[in-house]
Amino acid sequence: MIFLGEASNLKGKTLHHFFTHGRKNDSLALKDYLLKSFGAKKAILTANGRSALCLALKTLIPKGSEVVLNGFTCQAVVIAIKKAGCIPIYADIEKETLNYSPETLENLLKTHKDIKAFIIQNSLGNPVDIEKFEKIAKKYDLKLIEDLAHCAGRKYKDGRLVGSVGDASAFSFGKGKSIDTTTGGALIFRETPENLPKTPEKKPKFSQNFRARFYPVFGSFIRASFRLHLNKIITGGLLKLHFIERSADAPLDLTRCPAHWQSKLALEQLKNSQKGPIRNFLFVENRQELLKKLRKKGYIFDEIWYDVPVSPVRYYKKSGFDENACPIATEVSKKIINLPTWIEKTKLKTAENIIKEYKI
Repeated sequence: MIFLGEASNLKGKTLHHFFTHGRKNDSLALKDYLLKSFGAKKAILTANGRSALCLALKTLIPKGSEVVLNGFTCQAVVIAIKKAGCIPIYADIEKETLNYSPETLENLLKTHKDIKAFIIQNSLGNPVDIEKFEKIAKKYDLKLIEDLAHCAGRKYKDGRLVGSVGDASAFSFGKGKSIDTTTGGALIFRETPENLPKTPEKKPKFSQNFRARFYPVFGSFIRASFRLHLNKIITGGLLKLHFIERSADAPLDLTRCPAHWQSKLALEQLKNSQKGPIRNFLFVENRQELLKKLRKKGYIFDEIWYDVPVSPVRYYKKSGFDENACPIATEVSKKIINLPTWIEKTKLKTAENIIKEYKI
């Protein structure tokens, strides 16, 4: 799956993304904003979201610890946990929110004695009942880590900003995320850690910076090519030339941080981040048949979060996911469909009429 991201919209953000220029002060301003807005003591810029999560785990808990994560998620989270030397424990979700419940977490704590941390994902921007999770963290002496890939700018039911609660909060600035600069990320700690590993300081490689700059432009061409049925040829060619990179293939790198121009874009988006879900979702029958009908009408709904419980499908077998232990996540992944973020709602009426025939 190629997640083209919100920036891959020529009429919207593509040109602004391409021509943005940044300086060191922009990276410093981003860190300062994170500290002040989220009530943190330490802010670090990272290569991407998975690097931020890995760094958080390496800092907060010992190697060999078990870490609870959402049973409906991206392989990037699993990679972060394993690279930190920890063991992922999947928690099944609630169908209405795509998040696991406090009760599910407590049940896992009864059967897994080495759990030292849990990650709150707030799936697709749907916030959990954070107060209940806070109580569990205190009761069992667990580290609460907030993953803000989907939910930057949102608030919990009690009015607190998502990301201002956990022991650490990890941000992803990847394609299609709530903050989208193609790559990059950040990590904040509520308290200054005693054993923080070396802070990432290297800027992206030339090839990485090139892809980050041009990805929205290429994304616009790829979207346009769907209507000409040339998308597979164009996408395949761009991948072979390494002009673009699949979202799940981004390397975990604890030595690099975003380019200054990406920090500038991230700060702009954080200050103006939307308050609703990053993606609205529906459940449908015969999803592939529906997607085919939508394509014929010029609608590309193929960016599904997530078409397997631990996406993408090409890495699914490596995830160690037990479908029997997470039946709801398994069912949801077969029936979920997302409305695109890059098409105006007024232009979705025909698509919505088609979807009605399949909607559960």
